[in-house]
Amino acid sequence: MHEIGLCESILGAVTQRADGRQVNRVKVRIGVRHGVAEPALKQGFALVATGTTADGAEIDMVAVPAHVSCSACGRAEQSMDLLPVCACCGSADVVVTGGDDLILEELHLVDLRA
Repeated sequence: MHEIGLCESILGAVTQRADGRQVNRVKVRIGVRHGVAEPALKQGFALVATGTTADGAEIDMVAVPAHVSCSACGRAEQSMDLLPVCACCGSADVVVTGGDDLILEELHLVDLRA
């Protein structure tokens, strides 16, 4: 389950930015080429965040598509497939770029002013 490794990286960025403050929600953008299953990401994050300032925090994932250019017919499109083929002609002779994002997009901290 490679999601654990990604979750450890995400948690590192989260704890650095939180600077000791309690975190209750995290939002990440993850490219389709990482092959991340959202349920596994949620379980992995809960596991690695235990005992940290992100313990109990929810994690939301936004999937980012890859860009696919077909060498056979020239069509360009976006794809959420891990192993894309051209949607127009069915060719597997495609160039895939992008979709490898891993971005901490939002960090919500607990408001202690109440």
